[in-house]
Amino acid sequence: MKMGRARMRLLGAVALLTFSGGALAQQDYPVKPIRYIVPYAPGGSTTWTSRFVGERLTQVWGQQVIIDNRPGAGTVIGTELAVRSRPDGYTLLYIGSALASNHTLMKTPYDALKDIATIATVSSYENLLAVHPSLPVKTLKEFIALAKARPGQLNYATSSHGGSTHLAPVLFNLVAGIKTQAINYKGGGPAVTDLMGGQVQYIMAVPVNIVTHIKNGRLRGIAITGDKRLNSLPDVPSFAESGLPQVTLKTWQGVGAPAGTPKAIIDKISAEIEKLVALPDTVEKLDAQGFVPFYNNADRTAELLKGDIVRFAKIIKAGGIKVE
Repeated sequence: MKMGRARMRLLGAVALLTFSGGALAQQDYPVKPIRYIVPYAPGGSTTWTSRFVGERLTQVWGQQVIIDNRPGAGTVIGTELAVRSRPDGYTLLYIGSALASNHTLMKTPYDALKDIATIATVSSYENLLAVHPSLPVKTLKEFIALAKARPGQLNYATSSHGGSTHLAPVLFNLVAGIKTQAINYKGGGPAVTDLMGGQVQYIMAVPVNIVTHIKNGRLRGIAITGDKRLNSLPDVPSFAESGLPQVTLKTWQGVGAPAGTPKAIIDKISAEIEKLVALPDTVEKLDAQGFVPFYNNADRTAELLKGDIVRFAKIIKAGGIKVE
């Protein structure tokens, strides 16, 4: 009996030490570099946003946040790598619209709602329609007229199958009654490069990928989805102004981690992102790139993801989008 009680006290002490050690480790987090997996090719908006977050966390915590681009399979390769990693806070994942659309489009080797711990959103954006300067259009009305005159002949670049750069043109096609063809790329960088080279005729991109090219004349801005013009491109009208208010696809960029990552660590990262998004300098930098500061904590980000799965599923079904 005495031996049994002694053993129970010993086990209790070990458990307390283990719990205390785990809590202390979370409190001291981070104590080593953090890997931030971005499931896209480098050079696009995802790289810009992830570096923006990574540089802030590196500065605040003194531990390097290493951006690890892992493109392929419509973001599935990089996302799977992240969700299969140890849930200790030292692997983060860029999350966004493709996570929601893939949930409908394909049978992924992970469940977006169960295998990913949402942490926070950072920014939101609408999609900017831009064309190669050789295309003889300057307004949305002229673009639609040309597309109707050349059904199926205009190609658009998309940085991910089922992502916002794909869903936005599909929604545009449905609302405007036109037919254009998708050319898929592994990231925003390669997509924009081919657009500027004339291999494709247009794109509906995350603004940060093309604002500079529009300003220097290498691309021509036609319209921004939604109802507001970009401060960085005040001469480019919105779709609503141009008569198509139905074409709006507000999407967001954020941070996640493997499911099971300790809540204390998730809350700590989320709190730093909240501070980052609230900084006047952040607002200015995001605005210059066509982004809107958009913070949500872990729970609200999870709700956004659920809502986007429903919202994007409707576009996917109406547009007849299939897995490649």
